[in-house]
Amino acid sequence: MAEDVWILGISMTKFGKHPGRDHVDLASEAALAALADAGVGIRDIGVLAAGSLTAGSSSFGQQIQKQIGQTGIPVYNVANACATGATALRVALLEIKAGEADLGLAVGVEMLSGAGLLGAPPRQDKGGTWTPTGRFGAITPLEGRVGTDSMPGVFAQIGLEYGHRYGGASFELFARIAEKNHAHSTLNPLAAYQKRFTVEQIMNDVMIAYPNTRPMCSANCDGAAAVVVVSDRKLRTLSPEQRRRAVKISASVLTSDPWQEACQVLPDVNTLTRQAATRAYEQSGIGPDELDLVELHDCFATAELVHYDNLMLCEQGGAVDFFNSGATWRDGRTPVNVSGGLESKGHPIAATGIANIWEICQHLRAEAGDRQIEGARVGLAHVIGLGSACGVHVLEKAAG
Repeated sequence: MAEDVWILGISMTKFGKHPGRDHVDLASEAALAALADAGVGIRDIGVLAAGSLTAGSSSFGQQIQKQIGQTGIPVYNVANACATGATALRVALLEIKAGEADLGLAVGVEMLSGAGLLGAPPRQDKGGTWTPTGRFGAITPLEGRVGTDSMPGVFAQIGLEYGHRYGGASFELFARIAEKNHAHSTLNPLAAYQKRFTVEQIMNDVMIAYPNTRPMCSANCDGAAAVVVVSDRKLRTLSPEQRRRAVKISASVLTSDPWQEACQVLPDVNTLTRQAATRAYEQSGIGPDELDLVELHDCFATAELVHYDNLMLCEQGGAVDFFNSGATWRDGRTPVNVSGGLESKGHPIAATGIANIWEICQHLRAEAGDRQIEGARVGLAHVIGLGSACGVHVLEKAAG
């Protein structure tokens, strides 16, 4: 059996707007912070995996090296939609499991403030110039009123389909999910937005694609996140403090859509998530009822609801009752998106997969400050990339 892999250091930048900086600047900031958090230097790293969908270079990882140190190690440049960061982490992890390296570094970064959502059409002004559309999903005003193949429309359909099948998924319920996440964000100093909204404010905001209004949509922003992973063998040689803060990666799973007729038109985010979760629980030996917190891919409020079910946090068809029970709030039995989620923490696409893991690590290390989930020992991080890809990681606090 391949040896265990641990998170030794992890970091994320403040999400939001970073004018005057570029992809390499933000990625380097996150990478150097992750190295410092791990207590190692770039010369200790045996592999680098870097991801960005907007950096505009097929050798982006090598550009990061020029900022943080060129040591001749292998570099993997990764792109896998919103699962890019989680995929970069898996690349480094698999290199370690293969015995190719003892320490690896994975980085994800995006610069999206002021940009339209990837895949959404830009707006043409009277002079003929095409420009991206605003924030919070940045979708054209027609979205939700005509047919669509863009992400807000797709996830609106997914949420409505769940409500049609199982009942109870009202417009107000989706607004209450967003209310929870925005409330959680007020305790996260690195979130792009830290503002609490009432259900009424959320429901009366700009409609993007029914039933998702603007505050129910993920916030495009700038940001980066990075993680240092280490082999079990190498970890044993490090200091007691490094070992104490290490977080075990008990499961690392990546899936894509299996073939079915329906998903040739509408991406099936349900099946690939359920299959990833099933494999992750089997790999880790941990069940969903043992999770102390979950960071899931709430690119829209409708997505969060269906992923309660897909991740088996509730019985099949029971997502509405699960949310209504209060389970997903910070003081509930299975806190979900304590960071504020993508709706308020922000969604710099390639950074998100690692940022979700960063949040779990903060709690397992008891370093989450005011939003700390007391006694947290096990967490799950989930990310979806339409196209399709799903990454699920189960993380455990170091024993002793």
